[in-house]
Amino acid sequence: MITVSTDGSCLKNPGGAIGWAWVNHAGPSMSGGEISGTNQIAELRALLEAVIAHPGSEALLIESDSQYAIKCASEWLPGWKRRGWKTASGGAVQNLELVQGIDRAITERSGPVRFRWVRGHVGNYFNEMADKLAGEAARAVAAAPEPAAPWRGSESPSPQTRPKGLEPEPDLTLF
Repeated sequence: MITVSTDGSCLKNPGGAIGWAWVNHAGPSMSGGEISGTNQIAELRALLEAVIAHPGSEALLIESDSQYAIKCASEWLPGWKRRGWKTASGGAVQNLELVQGIDRAITERSGPVRFRWVRGHVGNYFNEMADKLAGEAARAVAAAPEPAAPWRGSESPSPQTRPKGLEPEPDLTLF
């Protein structure tokens, strides 16, 4: 099973620069950002990018500290789709383009995609790394001299090239 942690960052919610990141527990990471958005957009974008970056038949487990992103991608999405992309009350689905992108990415992926909520900011190594990368991406976009197109950071080093002291704690989570 592939396990990936995701996170999003918004410097000023709403309307500030956003950053997103995913961290593969056994390998690389990726981050990027946009000049303006919301914390929810950043969380959804991180989740979407993680699914797209991990194609194939192997099961994919995405850990996120965003209950909103997880519920959008799993619990709420089937009902919204069944109702023609409307909420239970008949309203418009927020962040529809991202939600539909997540739906397509999951549907097109041959292997299953599952989600697990993790508490943020409690020392979970991979969640903290995703948080750090998302924040750095948002700050990089905000510091750009002029508005730019969405930015995609580069992948991080593999676990074999991680600097000493950044080794993850063993995963003792049972599920």
